[in-house]
Parts: sequence; C-alpha cells; structure tokens
Amino acid sequence: MREQTIRIVTYLRSSRSAVWEALTNPDVTQRYWGGSRVESDWQVGHPLVYRRDGAVTDEHMLLECDPPRRLVHTFHPVFGVYASESPSRVTIELESALDMVRLTLVHDGFPPDSATFTACRDGWPRILSNLKTLLETGETLDVFAFE
Repeated sequence: MREQTIRIVTYLRSSRSAVWEALTNPDVTQRYWGGSRVESDWQVGHPLVYRRDGAVTDEHMLLECDPPRRLVHTFHPVFGVYASESPSRVTIELESALDMVRLTLVHDGFPPDSATFTACRDGWPRILSNLKTLLETGETLDVFAFE
C-alpha cells in the first residue's frame, strides 16, 4: 500500500503577512473555506477548531506556529465517517518569491484506507484556489457548489 500524502504548491500574488492573516483570521477563513471559521489562540499545544454555523466540525491541535512562515497542526474532523479516524497532520509553509508567496501544503499521516484522505484530496485544492482568488481579487468562488 502506498503512503497517502497530499502535497500542493501554489503561488499567490500577495505578501506572507496577508496570506498568514487569511489563514489565521476566522472572519477571513469563513469567506473562502465554505463558511468554516478557523479558530485558535495560536499557541503551540492548544486547540484549533473549525466551526461552521456555530457547530464544531473539526478539532485539531496546534503543533508548530511560526508566523508568517510555518503552521503545523493535527487534522481531525469530528463528524460523520471521519470522526472515528485517528488524526492526520497538516503542514503549511509560506516563502517569499519575488512579489508572490509560495504556499506549500503537505497533509500526511493518514490511517490506512482513510475517508479523510479521500475528502481532503478533493477539498484542499478547492480551498487553496479560493484563498488565492480572494487574496488576488477580493472575491471568492463557490467552490463547494458542485459537491
């Protein structure tokens, strides 16, 4: 069985501080993340939760936080078929690249036959595309309309 890893690299015409703000400010995440607010005090070892319509959908733990360069957390949805799976891990790195930011996302550590992997393999490209669109145009796309 081959290892299940999601790796996405994208370039955003923005600053690292603006991308970091978009990743960590719940008012901004709600705009491009299908209505999900990403909430934390951003202290290592503390919770990071995703909330949609007031309900917690994901409970993660912050493993590393080095603004505006690196963010690492566990990934654990707490609804549906995903709730019974053990947590996986998300690493996001931001690097300056001329007048752009290179965002690298690696999502790994999935259990075998992971339903979370299958959902995130499709979900992360939508989310990151919407983040890019928001930062570059001020608008968002309805990337979850065709689910």
